[in-house]
Amino acid sequence: MARIVMKFGGTSVADLDCIQNAAHRVRREVEAGHEVAVVVSAMAGVTNQLVGWCQELSPMHDAREYDAVVATGEQVTSGLLAIALQQKGVDARSWQGWQVPVLTDGAHGKSRIDRIDGAELVRRMQTRQVPVVAGFQGLGPDHRITTLGRGGSDTSAVALAAAIKAERCDIYTDVDGVYTTDPRIVAKARKLDKIAYEEMLELASVGARVLQTRSVELAMNEGVRLQVRSSFIDAPGTLVVDEDEIMEKAIVAGIAYSRDEAKITVRRVPDRPGIAAAIFGALAKQGMNVDMIVQNVSADGLTDMTFTVGKADLPRARAALAEVKDRVGYAEIIADPDVAKISVVGVGMRSHPGVAATMFRTLAEKAINIQVISTSEIKVSVLIGAEYTELAVRALHGAYGLDAA
Repeated sequence: MARIVMKFGGTSVADLDCIQNAAHRVRREVEAGHEVAVVVSAMAGVTNQLVGWCQELSPMHDAREYDAVVATGEQVTSGLLAIALQQKGVDARSWQGWQVPVLTDGAHGKSRIDRIDGAELVRRMQTRQVPVVAGFQGLGPDHRITTLGRGGSDTSAVALAAAIKAERCDIYTDVDGVYTTDPRIVAKARKLDKIAYEEMLELASVGARVLQTRSVELAMNEGVRLQVRSSFIDAPGTLVVDEDEIMEKAIVAGIAYSRDEAKITVRRVPDRPGIAAAIFGALAKQGMNVDMIVQNVSADGLTDMTFTVGKADLPRARAALAEVKDRVGYAEIIADPDVAKISVVGVGMRSHPGVAATMFRTLAEKAINIQVISTSEIKVSVLIGAEYTELAVRALHGAYGLDAA
């Protein structure tokens, strides 16, 4: 029989009925003879409430105390699920991150996992006990509770699966798998049986919200097979696996979109060494990630530099650039939050030319103007006006033959 990790997200443990449903699914795996460990998120909405309380008391709160507060959501869920399992006749015990222990660095609020000692969990599982582990949290080098950042329970589950050498990590959520695009926009979107780690990583990084980016990266690095499954219907999910496990590799696996981008153009920048370092260094100091970057051809010794940041970071980005205006010598900053990033992803792009050309032609036929372009080996992304998001997704989904029959 297999050793598996089952992870339940916030919507899957949103209330006591959902927790009873999760317990039923765990018991079914135990009765099938599997060794099972469970990782849980906080109940839906709880983390937001806890974060709000911290911010209301003090916008500049102590990050260590913030972690102590927001980690309690998972603590409650793990205890409740353990009780539900015990009530169903399953030997279960809740575990907090520090009890496992899940050892992290000291970056409170956004820590990274250094090591998990899973020996005691394995011993318990071999006696048919089910550990119910609070996700999202760990123990820092200062022996204080740390949290992994929003969505960190996925990362907890994958790291635990690697530590206990699980055959599979099942991520239970409110969708029944990974689709070729958002089914709410494209009714003919297809659920994928399998998707490569690299494809899932790209899709997660450009807007697909099924899995958290860090968890996919960790799964790829550690060779943990993931399965995305629904908590509410009994149906096969989508396996996230190594590319070699997929026999027929589609040219395009999926279309993703993100409305969380904002475009910034720094106008009439002196075209000399060190200017880009000054601009992006100022943003990096504020902890902002810059995504798509394009620089116009220099004219009269001046150039325009355009890039994207998270929409929520736009006010801080403008402030950071204002601080270096005298050093950089730009003329003005133009910000546009009404944009969307559309991405086409697929490992088949490596061996099939013309993917980008199809994208550009399809958007042109719909009179959609492309503002910025970026590419990787298996991805092409464009920035367009936000009002064209759904039209672009539908058109591209059909253009690449992804519509279900």
